[in-house]
Amino acid sequence: MKIAVIDGQGGGIGKHIMEKLRARLPEETELIALGTNSLATAQMMKAGASEGATGESAICYMADRVDLITGTVSILSANAMLGEISPAIAAAVGGSRAKKYLLPLNKSGISVIGVVKEPLPHLIDQLVDIIGKEGFDHV
Repeated sequence: MKIAVIDGQGGGIGKHIMEKLRARLPEETELIALGTNSLATAQMMKAGASEGATGESAICYMADRVDLITGTVSILSANAMLGEISPAIAAAVGGSRAKKYLLPLNKSGISVIGVVKEPLPHLIDQLVDIIGKEGFDHV
């Protein structure tokens, strides 16, 4: 099983997702850190990623080579994260056949109607629980 965590800017959200996935999922699960910049990738690597890569080319290449993609809903929006999500990244992630489990943070001007506003740590816990219940959890 290959799971990609995509993040940008300081990599804080990706770091927290990575830590919780690494603690919950079996050791053989490949957790791939895909950062829009080297700081984001480094943060996710420190948090337990199996491997990592940085930049538009890496994210576009890997988007269709993983089983699941996670991050914030911003990774589907061109020019989100202060321009770090390029139109190519948004298209590659959106067009990927991988399952996508995204956190509904609206910093990119996207509001998902019907979603209850929760603190970020609670959203990350829910994300990890859902991924675990989808058959990736062997604990």
